[in-house]
Amino acid sequence: MKTAQAPIVTNELSRGVDLARIARQPARTSAPGILDVRASAAAYSGCGCCPLSRRSFLMKGGAACVTALALSARPVDAAEGPAGRPRIRIVYVLFGPKQPRPTWPNIGFDFVPVMQRLESELAKECPGFQFVTTMASTEAEAKKIIEEDQGSSVDGYLVYQMNNWPRVVQTIAASGKPVLYADFTYAGTGGFLTYNAALLRARSPNVGFVSSSELGDLIEAVKCFELVRQGRTPSEFVAATARLRERRTPPPGSAAWAEDPIRCLSISECVSRMKSSKVLAIRDQNPAPATEIMGIPIVYVPFAELNGLAQAADPDEVRLWADRWEHGARRIEGVTRETIEQSAAMYLGQKALLQKHGANAITINCLGGFYGNHINAYPCLGFCQLVDDGLVGACECDIRSTATMVAITTLTRGRPGYISDPVMDSAKREIIYAHCVAPTRVFGPSGAANPYEILTHSEDRQGASLRSLMPVGYLTTTLEFEPKRKEIMFHQAKAVGNDANDRACRTKLRAQPLGDFEKLFSMWDVWGWHRVTFYGDLKEPVHALADAVGWKVVTET
Repeated sequence: MKTAQAPIVTNELSRGVDLARIARQPARTSAPGILDVRASAAAYSGCGCCPLSRRSFLMKGGAACVTALALSARPVDAAEGPAGRPRIRIVYVLFGPKQPRPTWPNIGFDFVPVMQRLESELAKECPGFQFVTTMASTEAEAKKIIEEDQGSSVDGYLVYQMNNWPRVVQTIAASGKPVLYADFTYAGTGGFLTYNAALLRARSPNVGFVSSSELGDLIEAVKCFELVRQGRTPSEFVAATARLRERRTPPPGSAAWAEDPIRCLSISECVSRMKSSKVLAIRDQNPAPATEIMGIPIVYVPFAELNGLAQAADPDEVRLWADRWEHGARRIEGVTRETIEQSAAMYLGQKALLQKHGANAITINCLGGFYGNHINAYPCLGFCQLVDDGLVGACECDIRSTATMVAITTLTRGRPGYISDPVMDSAKREIIYAHCVAPTRVFGPSGAANPYEILTHSEDRQGASLRSLMPVGYLTTTLEFEPKRKEIMFHQAKAVGNDANDRACRTKLRAQPLGDFEKLFSMWDVWGWHRVTFYGDLKEPVHALADAVGWKVVTET
């Protein structure tokens, strides 16, 4: 009887080298076969929410570009190890072993223990495998990896997306070798969902995927690489990972949900009120022509106008709002009274701006404004108050999501929408709606309030934002308008819990989707990452609204 051999893990971690220390050293070329490129971190990259807005901000000079860390392991010699032993290269997709910028999961996050745990579990659970590890954050670094592996006996790649937007998996997939693409939950999810959907749409024959909070699901999927050494094709490897993922995904839970009647406006009245609405979009300091979405007017306003009104806010009224928010919070952590008062002044500035322009909705490029010193505080707490009061406050100058909120809040007589960066977790068959802004009156201004906590904005640990602990057991409807295609994205899910995980955005509403869970992986490249969630069964009124304006409803599950 043969004794199973322990896997070989070749990387800086397994040799006991302090990667955080290495990352601080100047660029150099070290031992033969090891590329060592060091990061020069910028102050800003934006949140993990919208890659286009962040890239646009950087291109406009908001911050210096970041040269990401790439630590490429030595090439694998075809003569290494015993014959027939699967050799897998792990590619960690991240900017560095310690997060250098404010993006998911959060600034300063230490990835080293995460990588060490993965490699320890692989060593224990995958005897007979050999693993070689690499870090990469650019297409150029990914190409270097493929070049190093030419002529070697690497059987496949585990690409672990640990930061949101580095484009690495596309180049690795082009190698033609089997690729297992995995999401580090609440860290690389935006890139993972978007890039994976594009690979699915292209019917990539060699890329399987894992989207699970349970490390065991990833470990079991890695074992499918054994098929390659058995002479099976990459497409057979992909099919095996799909079968495994579906087998390990729990069945749907109870289809019953709490009673939640909604009195909607007539469709004709809703359409009329949408046309009389107005969205203020604060994108930058520059004027822009007005636009519209589904008849909702969009007017562009510069940062300076908002910030001036915030600075002019009545100090007594500022203190009253700060008192109210503090007294209502279940917990306040990491946020000073001064910061809460700055947030209150920003809220009063938003209200004054809405009144000045006769508008009922506002959306702000909050990250660009805050990091560019165009606004003095994050607008997060103000957004929460606006949506609780039946108005609309929306993140990141996301016009499309803001229009979605205006339309459905109008239709439902005040129910607030909740923009999020969703996360998919097959281990629990859940979609998690994550963001640092959320309502505390999900049933509308006259409905019951739920508990909330005042915390820092998660990704940079600055300012003030809110964790809303939303009610469970209710049906939710998630939507996104797309005016260019005249489509409404639609899915529904039952709220089952709130996740307090410290990674990524503060509010995380856990929900069990109705319908085909696997289909939910397929459209992120076409629709982007943001979705807007409302409490209630809105299937019939949404379809009626779409019919009235000549749009199409696209079901996501």
